[in-house]
Amino acid sequence: MTSNPIRRVVQTAVLCAAIVALLGAGDPATRFSEIGHQMICVCGCNQILLECNHVGCPASDSMRNELMASLTRGDSDSLVQQGFAQKYGPTVLAAPTAIGFNRAAYIVPFAALFFGFGLMLLVIRSWKNRPARTGEDGLTPITGARLEQFRDQARKEADL
Repeated sequence: MTSNPIRRVVQTAVLCAAIVALLGAGDPATRFSEIGHQMICVCGCNQILLECNHVGCPASDSMRNELMASLTRGDSDSLVQQGFAQKYGPTVLAAPTAIGFNRAAYIVPFAALFFGFGLMLLVIRSWKNRPARTGEDGLTPITGARLEQFRDQARKEADL
């Protein structure tokens, strides 16, 4: 039985993607590091939980212990984050959730970028389409083919 080579390539690609996605998924240290880097210490330093370096920080040690306890209980990542958000408030999460008004944190930067590019395009077009400048005497400068016509006329008249 011969198999289709394209099908074989797709199967191999899916298998490789699954291996990469699940690599280290059950490792508690990896999960601790990933979730700990998605939270902010509540001591007021505004640093990532696992990177809070205050000497004698009143919050980071207890939060780390609580995180480890949640992981050893087998809680899912989202359950751990929800528990921390309920206990410490939504500011404990390093990135806002993509629910409700928090979506604005993801949409507004891109909207502002596109708005800025659009505004820049309008300004450049208006500069390009504005009339030529006039000199102090009110005359407009001559350019292009008309300028060449006057130069040829001046050469002819100068040869007299």
